[in-house]
Amino acid sequence: MRRCVVLLLFLLLPVLAHAASVQASLDRTRVQLGETVTLNLRVEGGGLAQAPDLSALAADFEVLGSSSNTSVSIVNGQRSAQFTLGIALRPRHVGQLAIPPLDFGGGRTQALTLTVTAPDPAVAANSGKPVFLEASAEPGHVRVGQQLLFTVRLYLAGTLSNGSLSEPQLPGVDARRLGDDLDYDVVRGGRAYHVIERRYALIPQQAGAIQLPAVTFQGELIDPADPDSFFAMGTPTSAASPPVTIQVDPVPPHWGSSAWLPARALSLTLDGLPADGKVRVGQPLDLAMTLQATGLPYEALPALSLPDLDGATVYPDKPVTGTRNDGHWLIGRRQQTFAVVPGRAGTLTLPAITLKWWNVETGQAEEARIPAHVLTVLPAAAGGSTPAAPAPAASTRAPSKAPASGAQPPPWRVAVFVVVALVLVAGALAAWWAWRRRARVDPATRIPSHRALRAAFLAAARGDDTATQSHALLAWARAERPGLANLGALADALASADQREAIDHLQRRRFATAGDTASPDLAAAFARGFQWRDGPPGEEPPLPPLYPFKLR
Repeated sequence: MRRCVVLLLFLLLPVLAHAASVQASLDRTRVQLGETVTLNLRVEGGGLAQAPDLSALAADFEVLGSSSNTSVSIVNGQRSAQFTLGIALRPRHVGQLAIPPLDFGGGRTQALTLTVTAPDPAVAANSGKPVFLEASAEPGHVRVGQQLLFTVRLYLAGTLSNGSLSEPQLPGVDARRLGDDLDYDVVRGGRAYHVIERRYALIPQQAGAIQLPAVTFQGELIDPADPDSFFAMGTPTSAASPPVTIQVDPVPPHWGSSAWLPARALSLTLDGLPADGKVRVGQPLDLAMTLQATGLPYEALPALSLPDLDGATVYPDKPVTGTRNDGHWLIGRRQQTFAVVPGRAGTLTLPAITLKWWNVETGQAEEARIPAHVLTVLPAAAGGSTPAAPAPAASTRAPSKAPASGAQPPPWRVAVFVVVALVLVAGALAAWWAWRRRARVDPATRIPSHRALRAAFLAAARGDDTATQSHALLAWARAERPGLANLGALADALASADQREAIDHLQRRRFATAGDTASPDLAAAFARGFQWRDGPPGEEPPLPPLYPFKLR
C-alpha cells in the first residue's frame, strides 16, 4: 500500500508543479497624468516569487517602488495561499499605455492597458490647499434600480495624524462600499498629494433629481515644513466635497409586468445536460441554472425555476446566491440546481426559458435565453428493476437430486467467495489508511471551532491591535455567515445599532494613526453574540417580491 501511495505522489508531481495561477491587474484603469497606479501581480497556490524584469515598462512608466503581501486561508479543510507583489508606477505621458505580459512566479501574466488623460483643469482651483475633497458619480443619468459608481477622493499634502471621513447619508438610495480604500500619489499645480480613494455602489430606489450631499473630513495634519511637527502637534483641518446631483428616470412605461432588471451585462445558462442527449427512466439528471448580472445585487435577481415537465418530476435544491464586485460594479449571482427524474421512456422536452432585461449601456431591452432541449429517455437499466422470470410448471420441472454429503461446492461459488474476501480486505486497508492520515493531521491546520473563534476575538478585543481585532471578528462572523466578504458586509447584516457603531469605530481606529478616544467597548458590544437581521443572507424569502424596486 505504501509503495502505491509513493508512486501516486510521483505521478502527481508534474501537476503540483504547475498548480500555481499567475495573474496581473491594475488598481485603476484610467488615471490623469501625474497620478500613480499600482500594478498587482498575484500567484495563487504558490509561494514567494521574485520581482519580474520591468525594463519593458521604462519607456512609458517610472517605477517608484514595490511592496509584497502573503495570505493563507483554510476553507473546509482546504489550504490556499496567495502571494501579491504591488508595483507603484507613474505614467510618463498621455495616451493608451500598454503593460506587456511579464514572467512572474513560474508563469506569464496577461497584457493590460492603462488610459492616461491630461490633468483636469477643473481641479486646479484646489491646488495649493493642504487638504481637499473631490466627489464624482458615474454615470450621472440613470434609471430606477440602476447602479452608479460614487467615488470620493481625499487629497492630503502632509502626514495625517488622525481623521475620519463621513459616510454618505442618502435617503432613498441603497449605498454599498466597494472593496478597500485605494492609496496613491498625484501632483496637482506642482504640489505633491497623497490620495485616499473610496468607492460606493449607489442604487436609487425612486425617480427624480437626487442631490448627493457633501462628504466631510475632520482630522489633524502634520506639515513637514512646520518645526512643531517634530512634537507631533498636528493642525486641525477639515474639508467637504461639493454636492453631486444625479438624474433618475423611471421604469419605461412600456416595460410591462416583467421584473425590472437594469444591468450592464446579464447571462442565463443551464449546465448539466448530457452530451449525447440521452437519459434513463428513474435516473436523476442534475441541472444547474445560473443567472449573473453586472450592476445588480443578487437580491434584485428573480428566483429561478423550471416549468412542469411532461413525463418527469422536478426536485429543486436550495439556491446559492451572492454578490461580489470588481472594484467598480456589483456582480450579483443566483444559481438554482434541479434533479429531474424521468418517469417514462420516450422523449423529454425542456422548453425554452427567457428573461427580459434592460441594457443600461445601449438603453434598450434585451432577452437572455436558454434554448429548448429534447432528450431521449431510455428504459430503466436492467438489474434490480427487471422482474424475475416465472418458475416452470410442476409438470415440466425436472426432479432435483440432493447433493451427496461429501460433494464439493461448484467452482463459481469458490470464485465469488474469493472476490468478496478480496473486496473486504481492500476496504479494511483503505479504512486503516484513512484513519492513519487523520491521525497525522497537524492540529494547527484544523478548522477552529465556533467557540474557539469567539474566544480568540474576545481576547483580541482586550488588546490594542486593531488589525487583529478586525480579522478575529470577521473570522468569528464567517463561522455563522460564510458569505461575508468584509467588515462592511458584516455591519450591513447586523440588526444591532450598537454593534454596527462598534464596527465603524474599529475601522476608524484601524486606518488612522491615533486611536479614537470615544470608541465603545468592542468586547461588550459582541459579548452576547451577533444580532443578525431577519433571515441569513443568501436564503430565499418565502415569497419573492413582485418588484425589486419602488417604481414611484
